[in-house]
This record gives sequence, structure tokens and C-alpha cells, in this order.
Amino acid sequence: MPSTHEMYDQAVEMKNQGDLEGAVNRLREVLEIDAEHSGTHSALSVYLQRMGQFDSAIEHAKKVCELAPNDSFSFTQLSVIFVKCGKIQEAEDARAKAHEVQAASAG
Repeated sequence: MPSTHEMYDQAVEMKNQGDLEGAVNRLREVLEIDAEHSGTHSALSVYLQRMGQFDSAIEHAKKVCELAPNDSFSFTQLSVIFVKCGKIQEAEDARAKAHEVQAASAG
């Protein structure tokens, strides 16, 4: 059986070949093994947004922020997902949080 890392790489390759649905399914298999695999949640947020599954995309982007609360990029990605899903106020809030996290880490 492939490792979660190998499965993730397979999903990225599927996406690169234009099979978003297959990539999403493979990433969901990764989460069955490791529900806190942040890279998988991150990829799912982007892929699901591209597929028009906005609520699920946002859910996965929020999970990344939960898993990496001190990583400003997590909140930046959440902001981008919110924008692409048409939720501008939520995007602004996430962007502000990204700046707050970045400022805190800078000391």
C-alpha cells in the first residue's frame, strides 16, 4: 500500500493531467488515513474551489488554518479561497488574520 505522501503525489499528478475529480478522490483517501494531513486539506481547498464546490473548499482551507494557526500563508490561502468563492468580507477577515500572524511571528 502506498504511503500518504505517495498518495498525495499521485493526486497532484492526476490534477496535472486534468483529472481534478480523480485527484480529489485520491486526496480524500489520504484523509481517511491521516485526517490532519495539512497539505491534503490545502490541495483539496484549491481543487474543490476549481470544481465549484465552494463550501467544501472553504471547510478544507479553514482546517489548514486550524492545523497551522501560526502560519500566515494558511490564512492567506483561506482569504484567496474566500475571494474565489465570492465571500469578500470573510476574505478580508482572513487576510487581516494573516497579517496579524505574520506580525506576531516577526517579533
